[in-house]
Amino acid sequence: MRTFDLETSHGRVALAESRADGPVVLLIHGNSSCKEVFARQFESDIAKRYRLIAFDLPGHGSSADALDPQRTYCLGGYAELATEILGQLTIGRAKVFGWSLGGHIALEMISRFAGLQALMIVGTPPVRMTPEGVGAGFVPSPVMGLTGKETFTPEDALEYTRYTCGVNLPIDAYLLTACGRTDGRARKYMFDSLAAGRALDEVDIVAQSGMPIAILNGAAEPFVNVPYLNTLPYRSLFEGVLFVAPGVGHACFREAPHIFNPIFERFLATA
Repeated sequence: MRTFDLETSHGRVALAESRADGPVVLLIHGNSSCKEVFARQFESDIAKRYRLIAFDLPGHGSSADALDPQRTYCLGGYAELATEILGQLTIGRAKVFGWSLGGHIALEMISRFAGLQALMIVGTPPVRMTPEGVGAGFVPSPVMGLTGKETFTPEDALEYTRYTCGVNLPIDAYLLTACGRTDGRARKYMFDSLAAGRALDEVDIVAQSGMPIAILNGAAEPFVNVPYLNTLPYRSLFEGVLFVAPGVGHACFREAPHIFNPIFERFLATA
C-alpha cells in the first residue's frame, strides 16, 4: 500500500491505495473517521486483485480542513470531490464502496461520475431528506445526537468511535485520534445542509437507478433502522437481497470481515 496527497479544489486530500493493477474500487469512510478504517480490506487478498483507493474526507484524518467549508461539508460537495479525485488519477471507471456517511456520498456520485459501474453501501439507509424520511431510516439514540455536534469532548469522541466502529471490538487508537481530529464544522455544516434541502432523494435513486447496488447492514445496528430497508423499492438490488450480518453493528466490514469480505469480493467480481 502506498500513501500520497492530492491538491484539489476542496483542499489537500490524503489517499491510500493498494499496489494491484486490477479494476479500481473507491472506498469512502464515514463521519468523523478516516481511510484507515478499511484496514481489514487492504490487508486481505482483495487488495491483491483490485486497486483499492481510500481517501480522508476534508476535515478528517490526514486531509486538510476544507478550503470552503460551506461548499465541501455536504453530500454534494463530498461527491464532487470524490469525482474530482478520480479525474485527477485519470480513472474513467470504478466501483464504489461507501460506509455510513460514505454511502450517502456514493449515492450522490451516481449522477456525477459517468464511469461509476456499481456501488455497495453499509450502514447507509437510503432516505428522503425530510424530517420524516430521516426519522424513518434511522434509530434515535443519544449517540445519534452526536452525529451533527460541532464540538466533541474527549468522552464524546470515545463514545462515537465505539458505536460507529464496533462496540464488540477494542478501539484502535488511530480511530479515536481521527474522531478527535475531525473538523467539527464538517458535522455541523453537513446537518445544516440537509436541513436546507441540499441533498438528493435517495429513495428515488435506488428506485430508478439501473446500476447494481449492494446493501449490507449489521443486525445490531445502533444507527440504522434495518427493517425500514425492506420497505423501499429497488430497481437493481445486487443479488436481489438485503444482506444482514448477525450480531454485528455499524461497521460490519471491520467487525466481521469474515462475513463482509466474501460478499464484497462477489460484488466486485459480478456486479
